[in-house]
Amino acid sequence: MKGKRQQEILRIIEERDIETQDQLLAELRERGVQSTQATISRDIKELHLIKELTGYGTYRYAVSERKVSLNLAGRLRTIFKEGVTSFDVAQNIVVLKTMPGLASAAAAAIDGMEIEDLVGSLAGDDTAILIMRTNEAAVEFCDEIHKMLK
Repeated sequence: MKGKRQQEILRIIEERDIETQDQLLAELRERGVQSTQATISRDIKELHLIKELTGYGTYRYAVSERKVSLNLAGRLRTIFKEGVTSFDVAQNIVVLKTMPGLASAAAAAIDGMEIEDLVGSLAGDDTAILIMRTNEAAVEFCDEIHKMLK
C-alpha cells in the first residue's frame, strides 16, 4: 500500500504542479488512493520531495536532486559494512575487494543506483571494478566510500 501510494505521489508531481499537501491529498483521492495528511507528510519526507519555484512565480513539489545522493550513501554503507573488505582507485577505475561470493552483488547494487559518473562494472567472485567516466570521478567516489566507512 505504502509503495503504491508513494509511486502515485511521484506520478502526480511529475504530471501536475502540486503546491500544497491538500492538493496532493485531493489528487490522490481522485485516483482512488485514500490517505491522511499526516501520512502524506511522512511520504513527502521519505521521498525527499522539496518545493521548487515554477516559471509562474508559484511553488510545486519536486524530487530533490540530493535524493540520489542520500539514497546512495545509505545503500552503499549497508553494502560496504556487510561485504567490502577494501577499495582503491587506479585512474578512472575503482577496485573493490569483497568477501568471497559478494562482488557480483555489490557491483549489481551499485549499478542500480544510477550514479551519474559510473559507466559500468565488472565483477568476479571477490573483486569488482567500477569504471568511472573520469579519474576525478573515481577519486571522488573513493573519498565518498572512505567517509561512509568512518
